[in-house]
Amino acid sequence: MSAQFPIARPRRLRSSPAMRRMVSGTRLHPADLILPLFAKEGITEPQPVASMPGVYQHTRDSLRKAAHEAAEAGVGGVILFGVPAVKDARGSAADDPDGVLQVALRDVVSEVGDALVVMADTCLDEFTDHGHCGILTPSGDVDNDATLERYASIAVAQAEAGSQMVAPSGMMDGQVGAIRAALDKAGHTNVPILAYSVKYASAFYGPFRDAAECAPQFGDRSTHQQDPAGPLEEALREVRLDLAEGADAVMVKPAMPYLDVITRVRDEVDVPVAAYQVSGEYAMIEAAAANGWIDRERTINESLVAIKRAGADLILTYWATEVARTL
Repeated sequence: MSAQFPIARPRRLRSSPAMRRMVSGTRLHPADLILPLFAKEGITEPQPVASMPGVYQHTRDSLRKAAHEAAEAGVGGVILFGVPAVKDARGSAADDPDGVLQVALRDVVSEVGDALVVMADTCLDEFTDHGHCGILTPSGDVDNDATLERYASIAVAQAEAGSQMVAPSGMMDGQVGAIRAALDKAGHTNVPILAYSVKYASAFYGPFRDAAECAPQFGDRSTHQQDPAGPLEEALREVRLDLAEGADAVMVKPAMPYLDVITRVRDEVDVPVAAYQVSGEYAMIEAAAANGWIDRERTINESLVAIKRAGADLILTYWATEVARTL
């Protein structure tokens, strides 16, 4: 540093809103944001998610409306999750061409076209009656390799329904490679994969499991999702493996508790990095704001700026449309 106080006065560059805006080092853009949406089969009215104020399980009509509003606001993409009326042990509805998620994909693509990227969560937990992310062995463990076959079939079904990107979230070893091979074999070579490469076995997912109706009926997901206290090198290894298998972009989930991981992943790779501001992050801010303990809008914006500053190119957030309208 060449100058000291009183010659050096950092406050000069913070002296007005216009000055602060001009020198801002972190900028959000609507296209950076991805809106998660839940489609539920067999309902006639949108169903509010009690633990996530402002979030709904959608009908076909309300889903199209939400996607249209996101596109109008300039949101970069939507990611769809399906809640079927009937579940079974193998998650048969997940790759059913007439299943809730494939119907939702066709509806949304028809509604918004190329105005934003329509993508799908590629997993089994919303579709299995046991709530786990894969096929179970007789002893109740998740069978990694049998699950890969299901993921491959699901990804192809989603692509054929119009999904412009698939996002495998189950954290099975080899899932990206299996999905890439299946997509290519089926002629979907141009459908990219957004890999949930760094997904922690987090306590922040609780409200999501209400929205997607996918809480495990026994046990947990700690054998495949990463340990929150695990070494950072493990996260980077997962990223490298997914890229070697053909991932086009990678994700860190959750976001706020793992800003350091987002930064390290951003430094490591030359593909887009996404971060998922998960349901628990959303619910905590909404609950505190509802009690008058924090300024809701400022806290939302600050949380997103922090994720962006940490290195995320893309942010999955339930506030995507709301925030995009203000940018």
